[in-house]
Amino acid sequence: MTAFVDIHDVTHIYAGSEDGQPAVEGMTIKVREGEFTAIVGPSGCGKSTVMKLATGLQFPAKGTIIVDGKQVTAPVKLAGMAFQNPVMLPWRTTLKNLLLPLEIVQPHRGRLRSHRKEYEARAEALLAQVGLAGQGSKFPWQLSGGMQQRASLCRALIHEPKLLMLDEPFGALDAFTREELWGIIRDLHAAQRFTVILVTHDLREAVFLADRVFCMSARPGRIIAEREIDLPRPRDIEITYTQKFIDIVHELRSHIKTAREAA
Repeated sequence: MTAFVDIHDVTHIYAGSEDGQPAVEGMTIKVREGEFTAIVGPSGCGKSTVMKLATGLQFPAKGTIIVDGKQVTAPVKLAGMAFQNPVMLPWRTTLKNLLLPLEIVQPHRGRLRSHRKEYEARAEALLAQVGLAGQGSKFPWQLSGGMQQRASLCRALIHEPKLLMLDEPFGALDAFTREELWGIIRDLHAAQRFTVILVTHDLREAVFLADRVFCMSARPGRIIAEREIDLPRPRDIEITYTQKFIDIVHELRSHIKTAREAA
């Protein structure tokens, strides 16, 4: 398989680590272009470390990371990122928060001033896609938590990245809002077919959204299981109540339990 994201035999130790133990060790993950993958595992297993390595925010002590055919030696410009905390700048309107990546990433940085109306229209269209039509003039503090997280997803996608990295983006939301946002990211992925790596503690979320789920061991993190999610698409929330869905969640849960007991 030719992988869009190829993390091969990677070991990473954070500088200043008190015990010198790797965060991840011998990690290998291959993600196909356009695939939606999820990474699950016990707390502290290195899930977020994988995201930092794949986007060039950290560099491994050992192994190689290749994204879109190029070895990662600097921050990956083709990636968009969204986190559990939306981190919206309170002094900027929602629309201006969305435009922030365009002020940093080339070639958009060089085009923003002369093509601002075009980019603003793109931002407004994204907001409409996630149910925030007409909200661009509001400040983050005027939006609910769920609305801020929707805006954060738009900001991650504004520069049309080929890779979307999601680090527990729905973890702080109530169950109903979380499931609503599952549907939104499902639809965005179906329409645009960017590659996704989702880091999550929520096994239901992983199974509902992903084409494939990787389970990690306790620290130092390694891949201990890989599961293709052979559920039909598009998936509606009702599928989460089917026996096949429940069986897959239980299967993944057993891997996590084994990983915890081995720690």
